[in-house]
Amino acid sequence: MIDLRPVAQPIGRTVATLGVAMLLPAAVDWWHGNPHWQAFLHSGVLTFVIGLLITVATRGEDKSLNLQQAFLLTSGLWIAIPIFGTLPFILGQPHASFTDAFFESMSGVTTTGTTVFETLDKLPMGTHLWRAILHWIGGLGIVVVAMIFLPIMKVGGMQFFRSEGFDTLGKILPRAGEIAAEMTRIYLFLTGACIVTYLLLGMSGFDAVVQALGTVSTGGFSNYDLSFGQFLGPIEWAASVFMILATIPFIRMVQAMRGNFEPIWQDKQIRAYLRWVFYCCALIVIYRLIDTRHEAEPLDVIRETVFNTISTFSGTGFFSTDVMSWGHLPFTLLFIGGLIGGCTGSTTCSVKVFRYLVLFQAVKAQLKRMLSPHRVYPLRYEGRPLDQDVIDSVMAFFTLFMLTFGLLIVGLSLTGLHPRTALTAAWTAIANIGPIWGPEITANGSIAEFPESAKWMMIVGMYLGRLELVSVLVLFLPRFWRS
Repeated sequence: MIDLRPVAQPIGRTVATLGVAMLLPAAVDWWHGNPHWQAFLHSGVLTFVIGLLITVATRGEDKSLNLQQAFLLTSGLWIAIPIFGTLPFILGQPHASFTDAFFESMSGVTTTGTTVFETLDKLPMGTHLWRAILHWIGGLGIVVVAMIFLPIMKVGGMQFFRSEGFDTLGKILPRAGEIAAEMTRIYLFLTGACIVTYLLLGMSGFDAVVQALGTVSTGGFSNYDLSFGQFLGPIEWAASVFMILATIPFIRMVQAMRGNFEPIWQDKQIRAYLRWVFYCCALIVIYRLIDTRHEAEPLDVIRETVFNTISTFSGTGFFSTDVMSWGHLPFTLLFIGGLIGGCTGSTTCSVKVFRYLVLFQAVKAQLKRMLSPHRVYPLRYEGRPLDQDVIDSVMAFFTLFMLTFGLLIVGLSLTGLHPRTALTAAWTAIANIGPIWGPEITANGSIAEFPESAKWMMIVGMYLGRLELVSVLVLFLPRFWRS
């Protein structure tokens, strides 16, 4: 029988911290005279007390985790946080149903950014801040999980990075505090720098905080129905820079902060990611400049393209214009970019560049074997040999990702959604991207008109996609629960 006490304690501490965080939007609404602050206060007290009780009940337990407990902790955190995150949405404005509140909370924590609220402009400031905080917590959490747990759990080839900067072999949590502290410092630095930059470029203080939390977490929740269409001009360039920074491995930024910049320039996936983003932007810009159906200044075309392309690649999901109006080729390129994602060990989503690089090598080697069956073609990544278990894990992840993507499309279609809506909804859920296109989508990109069954399918898709599928699906194997 699996001992759940070492799992419950960190979940309890996280839930208690979440309760304290609810006091921030409560203070904002109170300061602005909005009675909605009481909903946050009641939610925060309830959440804190429950988290504290769980923590006290498991106090004194051994902090080491075995492999089974690591899987349970990772999956449990991304259930517990969204559940308690729903309380302010239910008790206060917009007084959402549990389904809608849980969807919004899960979308926030998984940094997906799809909203179920039909009118964002009319929501209280506290609600907007809470949505942004959920993003920020989820972005930091996934970076820490990627550094501590996924390499140990051998999820999607992440075991290749087991010795990348931190040694977490043996007991899983002895250095978790140190790792989390390093990641948090970088995360706070990026967030602060982003806020200051937005302020200098003309955003109000509140707008700068909300957009910065969504930018650095690559989440994409905005407090405006127009998203970044509310802020056109140089701010789009600044946001593009910070979205890029948030999608490179945080361990590289830790090394850079220690004065060692060489790993950033030498990282193969960073170079590949920047190349692919550049190629995509260049093709779309050329296409849009040649397309005579739309009249726009070349500099505006470049700015819009760069911002929206990086937003899609990174899975941030901010938008400043209707990309569907660009034409079929640009939309197809953005769709493919969303299925690529950014780098491993960052706040980004989707399959990620590292796995594509491994897949390309494996396919290339297989083609060579067809021509020369008796030759051996060892696979290497940045000069290090790729073990077969890494290759197998990457291929298993990619297969599961595409299979789940396909099943989501079919499932969403069966709920009565338009085929285009079902396709982009499945895409945005499993890859945690944000925007959806289709006749059922409201003017601000909301899925308020979706049937409940479709919303729950997307919730499952967002959850599986954020935790990289395998770390959740393994819980359904009977063998997992055998001691």
